[in-house]
Amino acid sequence: MTNDLSDTLALQRAAYLAHPVPSFDERKSDLKKLQAFVRENRDAIVAAISADYGHRSTHETLFAEIFPVLDGVDHTLKHLKKWMKPQRRAVDFRNFLGARNTVVPQPLGVVGVIVPWNFPINLSFLGLIAIFAAGNRAMVKMSENSRHLAQLLIEKIPAYFPPEKLAFFDETGGVGIAFSKLKFDHLMFTGSGQTGRAVMAAAAQNLCPVTLELGGKSPALVCDDFSLRTAAERLLFVKCFNAGQICTTVDHVYLPNTAVTEFVALAKTIVTQRYPSIDSPDLTAIIDDTAFARITQAMEEAQAQGAELVQLIPGKKWDAQTRKIAPHLVLNLPADTALHTREIFGPVLPVIGYASLEEPIRAINSGPRPLAFYPFSHNKKVVAELLDRVMSGGVSVNDALFHVAQHDLPFGGVGESGMGHYHGYEGFVTFSKMRPIFKQAAFSAVKFLWPPYGKFASKYLDFLSR
Repeated sequence: MTNDLSDTLALQRAAYLAHPVPSFDERKSDLKKLQAFVRENRDAIVAAISADYGHRSTHETLFAEIFPVLDGVDHTLKHLKKWMKPQRRAVDFRNFLGARNTVVPQPLGVVGVIVPWNFPINLSFLGLIAIFAAGNRAMVKMSENSRHLAQLLIEKIPAYFPPEKLAFFDETGGVGIAFSKLKFDHLMFTGSGQTGRAVMAAAAQNLCPVTLELGGKSPALVCDDFSLRTAAERLLFVKCFNAGQICTTVDHVYLPNTAVTEFVALAKTIVTQRYPSIDSPDLTAIIDDTAFARITQAMEEAQAQGAELVQLIPGKKWDAQTRKIAPHLVLNLPADTALHTREIFGPVLPVIGYASLEEPIRAINSGPRPLAFYPFSHNKKVVAELLDRVMSGGVSVNDALFHVAQHDLPFGGVGESGMGHYHGYEGFVTFSKMRPIFKQAAFSAVKFLWPPYGKFASKYLDFLSR
């Protein structure tokens, strides 16, 4: 496999050097092929992802994987000509009268992409949209938990793209390590912070720039002026979507102390209406036995230390055979439990009461900066204060998750939740060299500052430096 990776990189590098700057029409064709692949293989993609999960809601795959790619291509094609145009920049006329400055977006070359299992089409193809819009070539390494989908991509993509343009690789053991050591022109990784550190360390050996989309404990904060029912409806949709296996899902929610009891009652009603039982086809399974054990053991640990688990649908709490977990709230969560200290990545929502806004602000700021922050309030001053004082990768106000679905907003983390951005124009910039070009005028005024330095140079520099 290492030879396959190196050979493919050499093939793509040679193709890039032979044709370094694809035209708008070529990029448009590549984007249309991405769109055609997803559209023409829609049902097979849905089936493959569901097989990888054990069960994945068809509607969730259509909503979160298929549609964003189709729509993302349309958005990019609408703006790509403008993005590709050289940008005029200002010139300091005192020293460079008549000169011109431009910034020209040019392709980097070959981009590596390491994709997680939770949204494998979304997180590979939205990256590829930006990569191809910028004129690059790409190699994509899929997750070990995406075997069925990886096989589909490896089998079908060659009918749409030659290997010198796009190649997919399965994780068969050690591939990710070898992949991250390749001398790419840029490397994009989405996944855990622990793996992200290893990827960044490997890329650093080649001085390869990285975009890291990691995770963390993204909080929601409901203020007392906001409708508790509306907040519950929106938060629980996001928390239960994909069984909570989303890097930008609501990890936990802060509520006014006086609202906790009512929120619990609302949550039971709302979730039961949406998922009558754990066997509902709309409830997605946990990805594998390891993840299932991690979540259920964390729930049992919390309960053993005094937390209250509130099951939101009737019947079994969980089913090891189907790897489904009933959505739960957690009350009175001790601080030293896994549910409190680690990203949950499951359908479990700790509820934390507060007496004043200072309490959640201090609590959030005492930990790593989250990938997302979800304040709920109609008070503009309160929202502005929260946004000033709580830093995060992105924000949805009065809802959760959906800032990620906006094609014209950059997506990315900050601090331990990641670095760099993609989606939309920022994705185009990330995968381009925004190349500064200075063109000197026919006559250069700088010649008056050539040595040997005389009185004019002294007086002029004295004037400039006052």
